[in-house]
Amino acid sequence: MHSTRPAAAGFARFRRRVNLNVRRLKMLRHTLVAACLATCSLTTGAQTWAIAESKHASGNRSIVFRYISEFSPGHKRESQPIRVVFVWRYQGTNGMPAKPERERMERLEDLLEPALEKSEVATLVLVSTGEGLREWTYYAKSEELFFAKLNQALKLEPKFPIEVHAGADPSWSTFENFRKQVRK
Repeated sequence: MHSTRPAAAGFARFRRRVNLNVRRLKMLRHTLVAACLATCSLTTGAQTWAIAESKHASGNRSIVFRYISEFSPGHKRESQPIRVVFVWRYQGTNGMPAKPERERMERLEDLLEPALEKSEVATLVLVSTGEGLREWTYYAKSEELFFAKLNQALKLEPKFPIEVHAGADPSWSTFENFRKQVRK
């Protein structure tokens, strides 16, 4: 596991109530509870990550969110105005991926971290998993550079079942809209 995906065992425990109004969650009635915080060392400095879980009212389904709650000092959002979202659709128990598929998702992230984040081409800011869908949200310097690094990182791997969506988001509105829904 690499530094941008902290292990749950290393987390300090805390809880926050969250009211999330994201397109994906409109079909469900959720209460989002931030479960953990961890600090990770990256090549650009320390970032604080949080993990939140949105539980369906029935209690047997959830969506787990991993997101940056605090950026390292000196992080300049304006240098990464392009939002890139990977979407991986899967079948799983209670909306979560089975272990082999989850391991493959982790492999994808492990391949991308040195190519995109350590090179400062992009920053992974949000990952959501649940309801048969995992989404990774990155912000990148440019679409062309991002895809060049992506293709280079994945060229020796079997094809991953992902859709990739990219577009301009210089104000990081997608990420900020998510964070604003997290009430402290």
